[in-house]
Amino acid sequence: MPDDKREAKTKRALKTSEVLNSVFGDRSRTNLLKKYEQQAIAWLVQRMPPRITSNFLTGVGFFGYIIVFASFVLASYYGRAWLFLGLPGFMINWFGDSLDGRLAYYRKKPRKQYGSTLDITIDWLSIILIGLGYIVYADGIWEVFGYGFVSMYAWEIILALIRYRITGSYSIDFGKIGPTEVRIAVGAVMVAEVLLPGSLVFSAGLLVLAIFIVNIIDTHKLLRIADEIDKMDSQLKS
Repeated sequence: MPDDKREAKTKRALKTSEVLNSVFGDRSRTNLLKKYEQQAIAWLVQRMPPRITSNFLTGVGFFGYIIVFASFVLASYYGRAWLFLGLPGFMINWFGDSLDGRLAYYRKKPRKQYGSTLDITIDWLSIILIGLGYIVYADGIWEVFGYGFVSMYAWEIILALIRYRITGSYSIDFGKIGPTEVRIAVGAVMVAEVLLPGSLVFSAGLLVLAIFIVNIIDTHKLLRIADEIDKMDSQLKS
């Protein structure tokens, strides 16, 4: 490889590393798609027009979930094929939700308290929309899975806040599962329902069960950490 090309490649690698550090330095990620997701976000934040703000992107993300909700409603009245509309909805949500705070950090204008408050609020409202959409689409007792999904995700939000309180580390992931993986899983469930009518109930039940198991594991880990911290505090005071 010629020296000029090697030098250019090295500069690009250094720039990418600097962008990744500036954009994700405040947050630890452990999800399966971490590497590819962070590279995509780092590429996108460098190309956002100045007029695009973090608040605007937050709105874009929420609009994506409105589309997902609409896909459930339309599928309920006009046929299962409308569930495909949820896929671009999830993509739009990923774009807005993943870039809003990261863009602020890239531009060195983070608003940590305001941003986290807004982010958690919008996340909660978005999950309510997904659960409500499922309830509209589902029949009879199986609507309970919509309630279960909302409850399990709310539990995840609470665990993230507890983790931040006792460890000082804020993470939106739960082991190898993060918001992106959840989006993909729910999207796959919706596609499966179109291709295999009636599968939504089974798939939704498995998804709720999976999130429940992850939450149990994370709760156990946090309780263990909290217990160790309490023991250390007691030893220091004695």
